[in-house]
Amino acid sequence: MWRRMLWRNSLGRTVCSKLFRSFCKNSLSKHCQPQHFSAKTLCTTVSTKMADLAKVVTVLNGFAPPSLAESWDNVGLLVEPSPPHEVSRMLLTNDLTEGVLAEAVDKKANFILSYHPPIFVPLKRLTQRSWKERIAVRCLENRIAVYSPHTAYDAVKGGVNDWLASGLGAGQVSPLEASVQPHPHGHVFLLEVLADKSSALTLQGKLTALQQGDVTTQDITTDSGDCTRINVRCAQHALVQAVDCVNQTLGDKAGTSLQVVKLEKPPLPGAGMGRLVTLDDPVTLSVLLSRVKSHLGLNHVRLAMGEGRTMEGSTVRSVALCAGSGGSVLKGVKADVYLTGEMSHHDVLDAVAMGTSVILCEHSNTERGFLRVLQGQLTAMLDGKVEVMVSDVDKDPLEVV
Repeated sequence: MWRRMLWRNSLGRTVCSKLFRSFCKNSLSKHCQPQHFSAKTLCTTVSTKMADLAKVVTVLNGFAPPSLAESWDNVGLLVEPSPPHEVSRMLLTNDLTEGVLAEAVDKKANFILSYHPPIFVPLKRLTQRSWKERIAVRCLENRIAVYSPHTAYDAVKGGVNDWLASGLGAGQVSPLEASVQPHPHGHVFLLEVLADKSSALTLQGKLTALQQGDVTTQDITTDSGDCTRINVRCAQHALVQAVDCVNQTLGDKAGTSLQVVKLEKPPLPGAGMGRLVTLDDPVTLSVLLSRVKSHLGLNHVRLAMGEGRTMEGSTVRSVALCAGSGGSVLKGVKADVYLTGEMSHHDVLDAVAMGTSVILCEHSNTERGFLRVLQGQLTAMLDGKVEVMVSDVDKDPLEVV
């Protein structure tokens, strides 16, 4: 019987001393000493290249806040495995199909960022009946989280629409519909109160009791007489309480008044839906088409020529664009060319009639290329702790045959 001795290395793992001596004898030169080797040499190590799911979601929300998305959209974390969930491999895709999900499982991804939300219409059950139900079930079975940014990435500065605009040439780029600064409590209102000085001071004290960031007295001014004006900023959810406070304090006193004004939120610079590109150097429609096809990696696009326009004789200075389906965003915008993935037949006719040419590239072809840019950005934002991959299976379902 031999005495069982344990050797502990710097990482805290233990290796039987007899096995360790045998390893040194059989595999190493006689000059090697045991202390020259770490457990990394002798044991299978667990990779530390991963990040907590909550951290990953925080980073993604910081890049493009969900508040930028359209109100009808379904963005953010859509599928969440039970905690704890560490993310080591992330797969980027434009559309989460069953083929892409199989690819994710094969590549051992535990997080999928799908630009389009795979869950959009509410699901009443999770069965094997429809492909979207099967996707949700299989994601949970394989502990794969799913996140969708969709229109938040359309709106954010440096997002999908700015990437689409970057292939047209140097020029000025601005949103067609500006996004506004989000407020944590919804809309903000301004209460303008007019009262005598004594009532105004009483009201100020009562409003101060309500103040917790939701109700804020901005300023109090008194004119040459006894009339005092109080301006109060109020969050949407505290509006009823603030108005009740004013009414209870002032009652029906003569010379008092209350006016409630909804404040407009300031725009977010560079963020919003669609883009208007004004080229520094105008080009022909033929040259613009070549740039679009090169940028998107396409051999063919669809073109509707505006009334009175020609391929070589017409100058293009302004391009209004919207990734995906841009009919509602581009409608009525004055520009030489509309660039989008798809538009309805009648929206195309309207554009052509007012002299605007329309370039259609199919829906996801105007979005997918951004994923390559996003791959590098997310790798950096996650400090290299997550391996970020782009799907090889994802593609536009329509082909030219």
